[in-house]
Amino acid sequence: MAKRTASATRQDAVASIVEDWRRERPDLDTAPLEVFGRLHRAFLRYSAAISRPVERKGLSMAGFDVLTALRRAGAPFRRTAGELADSGLISSAGVTLRIDRLEKDGLILRERDPQDRRVVHSRLTDEGLSTIDELFSEHLENERRMLAGLTPAECRQLARLLEKLERSVLAAEDGPAEEA
Repeated sequence: MAKRTASATRQDAVASIVEDWRRERPDLDTAPLEVFGRLHRAFLRYSAAISRPVERKGLSMAGFDVLTALRRAGAPFRRTAGELADSGLISSAGVTLRIDRLEKDGLILRERDPQDRRVVHSRLTDEGLSTIDELFSEHLENERRMLAGLTPAECRQLARLLEKLERSVLAAEDGPAEEA
């Protein structure tokens, strides 16, 4: 069982906010705030924790994303800017800026496709491959530490619930739900 810390035993900020709203506006259902407030606070802490090792290597999280996309592509660890944009859900223009920086740092090379000279691939250099392999191992270990308070079954359940939440959020983007 996970060790309880002093911060875990006192009321968290979201619970305090929800309590305030229940006092001030008892007519409102604050259940969404309990979910999204905690999700947001957890994300902010998660983001700060995962960016530290990346920044220590002189990279941005955006650069880390490009390097991981290239590494996931498998040998020869290359993709076009369009493929990188599709893999990271970012614009091609954003990818180009990231590629420029990573190329300047010696972590990737740009190569023209021999069959179609209009196509340019970005490929990990040996240094880029070594850097991302080291960083990604550290990244996963960091995430494991953050999940240490959950059992493997709870992690699987949370992953399923977050997948379901994402689908629900996407459905809500399509417009208000119709009355049944």
